[in-house]
Amino acid sequence: MISRRTLLYRCNLGLGAIAFSELLRLDGLLPIRAEESRPHIRATARSVIFIFQGGGPSQVDTLDPKPLLQQLHGKDVPESIGKHIPKIARSPLNNLLASPWKFRQYGESGIPVSELHPELGQCVDDLCVIRSCQHDSPIHAPAEFIATTGTQVGDRPSLGAWLTYGLGSENSDLPGFVVFKTGETVRPPAIGTGFLPAQFQGVLVDSQKGIPNLTLPDGFTRADREAQLRLLDNLNREHLAKSRAESRETRVKANGPAVPLDSRLSALDPYDSQLEARIKSYELAFRMQVSAPAIFDLSQETAQTRALYGLDQKETAEYGRICLLTRRLVERGVRFIQIRSGGWDSHSDIETEHGKKCRAIDKPIAALLMDLERRGLLDETLVVCGGEFGRTPTSQRGASKPGRDHSPSGYTTWLAGGGVRGGQIIGKTDEVGYSAIERPVHPNDLHATILHALGLDQHDLTYEHHNRWEMVTVNGGHVVHEVFG
Repeated sequence: MISRRTLLYRCNLGLGAIAFSELLRLDGLLPIRAEESRPHIRATARSVIFIFQGGGPSQVDTLDPKPLLQQLHGKDVPESIGKHIPKIARSPLNNLLASPWKFRQYGESGIPVSELHPELGQCVDDLCVIRSCQHDSPIHAPAEFIATTGTQVGDRPSLGAWLTYGLGSENSDLPGFVVFKTGETVRPPAIGTGFLPAQFQGVLVDSQKGIPNLTLPDGFTRADREAQLRLLDNLNREHLAKSRAESRETRVKANGPAVPLDSRLSALDPYDSQLEARIKSYELAFRMQVSAPAIFDLSQETAQTRALYGLDQKETAEYGRICLLTRRLVERGVRFIQIRSGGWDSHSDIETEHGKKCRAIDKPIAALLMDLERRGLLDETLVVCGGEFGRTPTSQRGASKPGRDHSPSGYTTWLAGGGVRGGQIIGKTDEVGYSAIERPVHPNDLHATILHALGLDQHDLTYEHHNRWEMVTVNGGHVVHEVFG
C-alpha cells in the first residue's frame, strides 16, 4: 500500500502525458478515440453546414438566369434542347414558363442573382455556384436519399453520420451531428446511420427549445443524476457484455472461430449498436445539461447581431434563430450541422410560394455567411446549400396558377468557405435551364468534394458491412477540384 502523495509523486509524468494527449486530441492533432481517424490529406475545413432545401428550389428563378426562357414563354421546349434531356427525368416539354423575377449582377465577380435573393447577392463573391448538378430520380424521397446518403434506396448512412464516424466531434459536451428543421417532416435516412453504429445518428434540435430533455426534473440534483447514470451504465454495460458473449458463442457454433473485423469499432449486431449508442447518449446528455443551455440563450448576443439575422422581423425570425444557433454551434466545435428548410415544392403558384420562402431565408443565410467571416470562422467552415433537385423551366400541367415540376437533370447548388474559391460558376445547363450540358456533378461527386475539404479521401473512409468495405460515395465520386481554385 502507498499513500496518495506517493502515488501522485511517482505518476506525475504519466498523468501529465495523459492530460497532454487529451488536449492534443481536442485540438484535432491526436485523434485517438475509436470513432475518430486522422485526416488523410490537408484539410481546408473543420466543420460543415449543409443547408438542405427540401422540395427543390427553382434554379432558373434563383441563380441560373435564362434569357431564352423569357423569350420563349408559353412555347414548347425546342427540339434541339429536348432531345438531350434524359428520358427518366423528363416532364412534359410544352408551355415554357418565364421567370417572374429579374436578375442583376453582384460583387466583383458579377454573378447574376435574382430578386428573390438580394441579401445573398451581397455575399456572391464568397459563393462557388455549381449550375450543373444532376441525377436521375424525379421523386422526392429517393432524390433526397441520393442527396444525403448517395443512393436512392435509403438504407445507407447519411453524410453527417459518415463524417462524425470519420472525424468525431471537437467538443465532447455536444453532439457531433446536429439537425435543425423548419417547415417539413424529416425522413429518417437523411439523418440516420444506416449500417454504421447508432451513436453517429443526427440529433434533432428545436430552434426554440434547444436539445430536448436536458432540464433536470424538480427536486433532482446533479448528484442524483450522476448516481442514476452510474447505475444505468453498470446495468447496460453488464447486459451489453452478456449479449456480445452470447452472440460470439452463437457465431462460433454456426461458423467456427470468429474472424477479426474492423479494428476501429467492435463488431456489433444492430441491437448491440443501439445499446452502445444509448449508453453514450446518456453520458453526453449529462454533459450537455451544463454546456447546452448557454448555447441556446441568445440574450448573450448583441442587438446588432440579432438584427443582422432578422430576429426582430416576423418573416425571418425562425430561420434567423436557426442560423444564429448554427454559428454558435460551429464556434463550439460541432462537426456537421444540417439545416432543413422545407416548402420548396412549388407545383402551383411558384411566384407566391418561392417568394415567401426566400423572404424567410435570404437575410438569415446572408447573415450567417457574414457573421462567420467577421469572426474568422468562414475559412474553416464549409457551407453547402441546395435541394434534392431543381424545377423544370416549363409550367406544371393542370396547376391553377403557374408552377414548376421536379427536375433532377440540371439544378444548382452553391458552396462557400472552407477553402472554396468564391466568385465563380461551375458547369452549365442548356439555354432554357432544363438539363446539365457542361461539367455535370452528381451528389456523389459533391460528397467526395466535401470529404476532400475536410481532409478525407473517399476511398480511405470505409466501414465493413456484410464482408464489403463500404465508403461514403458508394462506388466512388469525382472531387470537383475547381471548387477550391
